[in-house]
Amino acid sequence: MLVGLPGSGKTTVGRLAFQRWPSLLAGWTDLDEQIVAEAGRSIPEIFARAGERGFRRLERAAMDAALARAPHLIAPGGGWIAEPGNLATARARHAVVVYLRVRPEQADARLGAATDRPLLAGTGRLDRLSALLEERESWYRQAEVEIDGSGTPEEVSEALREVILTFASP
Repeated sequence: MLVGLPGSGKTTVGRLAFQRWPSLLAGWTDLDEQIVAEAGRSIPEIFARAGERGFRRLERAAMDAALARAPHLIAPGGGWIAEPGNLATARARHAVVVYLRVRPEQADARLGAATDRPLLAGTGRLDRLSALLEERESWYRQAEVEIDGSGTPEEVSEALREVILTFASP
């Protein structure tokens, strides 16, 4: 399970790792993409209609479904880890949590002109990313493994490959 700030590379790195090493991974799930597909609405629309609490309920259901599948790589949203019970549930199902660590400035640059992140909407996105990191870093640091996510997607996916090989070994 990949965790980190929005813009840390969870989706990009996870998708790339699955494409590069399909024999190591039984599957790949981006929880936000799964939620959008199942709800038939964008994340901003879900937030507008159901609020963050409604979105978090959908996220929890998507996580439960993903964890019930054969072991594979899962990328939840940036706030997933701070939701009560999520980390404990993932660990109870033998998930390995990997923190993709990046500075807020790098996350902001990676997000570019993206407007699909309700918690980052409006002006001051860098300040908001910094505040999110301050709020969530103690949660992120509870991951079994930390990877420096500041490299290229190829470099970070290679580091992730090493983690997968370490945890897959008997």
